[in-house]
Amino acid sequence: MLSFSSIQISTFIGTFWWPFCRIMGAFMVMPFLGNNYIPATVRILLAISISAMIAPILPPFPEVDAISFHALFLAVEQLLIGFMLALFLSIMIHVMTMFGAMMSMQMGLSMAVMNDPSSGGANPLLGLWFMLYGTLLFLALDGHLVAIGILVDSFRLWPIGMGVFDLPLMGLIGRISWIFAASFMLALPAILAMLVVNITFGVLSRSAPSLNVFALGFPMSMLMGLLCVFFSFSGLPTRYSDLCLDALSAMYQFIGGI
Repeated sequence: MLSFSSIQISTFIGTFWWPFCRIMGAFMVMPFLGNNYIPATVRILLAISISAMIAPILPPFPEVDAISFHALFLAVEQLLIGFMLALFLSIMIHVMTMFGAMMSMQMGLSMAVMNDPSSGGANPLLGLWFMLYGTLLFLALDGHLVAIGILVDSFRLWPIGMGVFDLPLMGLIGRISWIFAASFMLALPAILAMLVVNITFGVLSRSAPSLNVFALGFPMSMLMGLLCVFFSFSGLPTRYSDLCLDALSAMYQFIGGI
């Protein structure tokens, strides 16, 4: 009759459980996979499948009793590490949302919002559109496959048992300012074009006070804004692919990669 000690059972459970916690923590916020439209069952089964496939190549785990507080703390720690890794990609997607919000503000569509059931709130109309475009472009570039590869490498670069607070957390916090810088870089040509339009209507209102500038200015601003959106798509894939590469590189360096 076979008999197993509690240490052996704990090691066997940890071989699948702790990698599953880290991967599941990443899938909770990762673009596309973290969307509420993806059922939780699909995410759980995908995390279990990846954990089972990478289990033979993982480094040895610390021997911890499966029903101890240490094991619970270790599981929560892996959830946090996976969450922080995927947060780099979530920030990257929100660059497109803020880019669309800036465009909407310049066009006069700042009050036009659309309810987004996936985020539980209201987003600017162009913000939601550009967010979907950025997500599809990220998938077309196979960014999700690269992100999963970085998750697998994280078990080698940052093995289970190393603390969360030893990670470069300031690098993650600094990515918040990166959202504003990257979105402003994308929206700067359109902002300058709309600024010229507004200055033109300002000069027109001073030279011809009897002209109803509001009746003429709003349609022209909308038309000019749509033209700016149209021309923005000419170079947007190239610039956004650079942002995706930057986000994936920062994600890899966060866990000690070079």
